[in-house]
Amino acid sequence: MLASTALAALAIGLPVSAQSPAPVSAAPSTPPKLIVAISMDQFSGNLFEEYRQHFTGGLARLSNGVVFPHGYQSHAATETCPGHSTILTGSRPSRTGIIANTYFDLSIARSDKAVYCAEDETQPGSSSGDYVASPNHLLVPTLGGRMKKANPATRVVSVAGKDRAAIMMGGSTADQLWYWGGKNYVGLKGVAETPLVAKVNAGVATLLAQDRPPMELPDFCAPKDVAIDIGGGKTVGTGRFARAAGDTKAFRASPEMDAATLVLAAALIEDMGLGRQAQTDIISIGLSATDYVGHTYGTEGTEMCLQVATADRELGAFFDRLDKSGVDYEVVLTADHGGHDLPERNRQHGAPDAQRVTEALAPKALSAAIGAKLGLSGQLLYGDGAAGDFYISKALTAPQRAKVKAEALAMIRAQPQVEAVFTAEQIAATPSPSGPPERWSLIQEARASYYEPRSGDFLVILKPRVTPISDPTKGYVATHGSPWDYDRRVPILFWRKGIVPFEQALGVETVDILPTLAAQIGLAVPKNEIDGRCLDIDATAGDSCAGR
Repeated sequence: MLASTALAALAIGLPVSAQSPAPVSAAPSTPPKLIVAISMDQFSGNLFEEYRQHFTGGLARLSNGVVFPHGYQSHAATETCPGHSTILTGSRPSRTGIIANTYFDLSIARSDKAVYCAEDETQPGSSSGDYVASPNHLLVPTLGGRMKKANPATRVVSVAGKDRAAIMMGGSTADQLWYWGGKNYVGLKGVAETPLVAKVNAGVATLLAQDRPPMELPDFCAPKDVAIDIGGGKTVGTGRFARAAGDTKAFRASPEMDAATLVLAAALIEDMGLGRQAQTDIISIGLSATDYVGHTYGTEGTEMCLQVATADRELGAFFDRLDKSGVDYEVVLTADHGGHDLPERNRQHGAPDAQRVTEALAPKALSAAIGAKLGLSGQLLYGDGAAGDFYISKALTAPQRAKVKAEALAMIRAQPQVEAVFTAEQIAATPSPSGPPERWSLIQEARASYYEPRSGDFLVILKPRVTPISDPTKGYVATHGSPWDYDRRVPILFWRKGIVPFEQALGVETVDILPTLAAQIGLAVPKNEIDGRCLDIDATAGDSCAGR
């Protein structure tokens, strides 16, 4: 059977309500008492369109609200941290400062020059791989922070399967912030586990201690049941999420984790009485399993089909629980980025140009080749893979840096898998983009995620369908992070009881979410402080964005 929130809640010992249709009433004329902002990590516009006809639960409800199927994480750096930083700030990464999951600070004192986006690198012992989680790098306030500033009584809560999702949506002023820490849900450094979180963690531990049988495959998933050979005797595409007791890695890359996250979110809403006071409260929920499933198995096998189907069911149970609470809530659901399937399956589906990146484009390989040609030793280039930002060593003299840069640009541009290389100077000279995000040029997309103090000396963009993972047998098989629409386009869905449904096919941005929600609750946000614009989603109130 499909995993269910009800099953997880029973194991945790929390109240369970039976699933029922959402009640229908006239659209309220007052602000909602609770904002529920949900991110489904790696839930691309392509996945939304592919499975929309099969939704029967929470995603079906949202699909019958206000639908923007062509939402955009409009920037080039389509990774988890930058994407989440846009959802509730109204700002692109060029303003949030979150330009990648990992950037490089070559002036940092420690030997590890990589800096994790949600790390406090000033803490003793923190490194990019074993870090102290923190919101310090986020340069702008979240919606919750703005709400709390306007009314200190506002409660701001954030819960997610990833620390960077919880931190970038919850911000620095969250009253409670929890994320999956590998074995249980944890908070930031110095935050003690509350009795409620301890109870949820105990329930999750009970589930983890049991073997999980294979999930039943829905009929509409049957065509996906095809094994794809990725080499080394390994295949993907036919998985059912069977798990041995205690396997936390398999738990993370499965529908189980999202079920647990929604149970924790629902429990926090009830325990804190969110939405039951005079002010509007906000909870952000990061559902991270879709991303782990996409990386581990790709986007077009039984694994993703089961994941999306189960997320639909889980969200239905979660919304039903909120309905029965009587709280007047408004939902927005989107994604931090899209995703691309593994090239081995893409080729079978008629994309002969789908391929894996050559190892020659890795920073280490490029450093060695450039060093051999110029007679230089040591690490000359830093970067987090074959695409994205590259940084030139600061240990070099200015003339040496110029030679390394010229040689690197020449070598990279000569590679047939490379679409473009932009220098920091070129990107910085490009005006911040405006207009429909689907019409932006590559350098405009790059400008939207350029922040000079953290961005690299140059940016490498691979051609479409080139996956920046050279060997799928050593870890992930598929990924994201490109400026192409399969990674940029995401759905943006709004729902509130009594909302008048409509669908807008024109391109909008995730940065439009904050000003849209702010308008719903009468919160003034200076236009010069954000990049987004208000979307008129209330057909019963004339122009719900009037004056905003």
